Amino acid sequence: MITRFLLSNMDKRGYAFLVLVLVAAIGLLVPLANLLMPAGSPFHVSTATMSLWGKYLCYALLAISLDLVWGYCGILSLGHGAFFALGGYAMGMYLMRQIGSRGVYGNPVLPDFMVFLNWGELPWYWYGFSSFPFAMLMVLLVPGLLAFIFGWFAFRSRVTGVYLSIITQALTYALLLAFFRNDMGFGGNNGLTDFKDILGFNVQAQGTRAALFAMTCTMLIAGFLIARGIVTSKLGKVVIAIRDAESRTRFLGYRVDRFKLFVFTVSACMAGVAGALYVPQVGIINPSEFAPANSIETVIWVAVGGRGSLVGAALGAVVVNWAKTMFTSGFMAPYWLFALGALFVFVTLFMPKGILGTVQGWWEKRRKPEALPAAEPAPAE
Repeated sequence: MITRFLLSNMDKRGYAFLVLVLVAAIGLLVPLANLLMPAGSPFHVSTATMSLWGKYLCYALLAISLDLVWGYCGILSLGHGAFFALGGYAMGMYLMRQIGSRGVYGNPVLPDFMVFLNWGELPWYWYGFSSFPFAMLMVLLVPGLLAFIFGWFAFRSRVTGVYLSIITQALTYALLLAFFRNDMGFGGNNGLTDFKDILGFNVQAQGTRAALFAMTCTMLIAGFLIARGIVTSKLGKVVIAIRDAESRTRFLGYRVDRFKLFVFTVSACMAGVAGALYVPQVGIINPSEFAPANSIETVIWVAVGGRGSLVGAALGAVVVNWAKTMFTSGFMAPYWLFALGALFVFVTLFMPKGILGTVQGWWEKRRKPEALPAAEPAPAE
């Protein structure tokens, strides 16, 4: 009965509303089940499970940001992992400044890795990160500014297709190499970790973890509404036209590069927010988050869930990462990457619209009444 109700609301507005209600309910009920239910209760959700699913929801927000540019604007970005990591580093820098004298070396100003590397003073780009509002501004500004500068040159030069994808991949790889360097001041290979507080609350406390999970659900809803507001607006219609026929859209008089630049920048900001929510729940941020493989994996999430449907992108992120958790903890662990590649090939060949698109197509066919056979013409008398 529940399945029938859900499938009966698979129209564009219906399922989107249902998903928003579902995410809001999860954001409310899961923290309550963690905080209020005793550990022996079947309704209790452990802190570890809640943090794990909080990570999945961060990935869902990242997938929505990529679907905004790939699914609706036709820009296949293989560098969105860089924007995700930059937002994570901005949050990590704030969390490191909150440690103060409680670090291993007891320095009230310098993080432990800077003391270990004999840094004499705090680098200028760390100034201000002791303030939470400033750090949150950087979560949006740093990825957004990088995307704006990159997009300004790329889109004005009319770089498209596989060439743009390769350039975005080169961008994230360059950042990977840069952040591995100890003299960059971001912790080198080890990154930033050993966080203590966030807004004065112990980041490891059960209540803080519950609040972070609820905030992740809230930001996921906000990100979905922003992306949906863009794609359903008049601006979104132009963006979709650019995806389907860029040359024709340009000949009609639209400044294609400006539309692309706007969507790309907004998408990067959303990815940065996802990274900022990811770091306090996972407890570490290091240069491996810049790895090009992470950006490629994000593309697979979107393809599996359904490119061009924001709900499908989020669904693909959750499903693939849940499967990754399940299969990398047993005998399948050495073969997970092969399974992931096979999944991408399978979806490309047999489910080109992804999970959500396939289910929608099946349901629409089921709802269509069977055509009645045409009546034979009466013989002439």
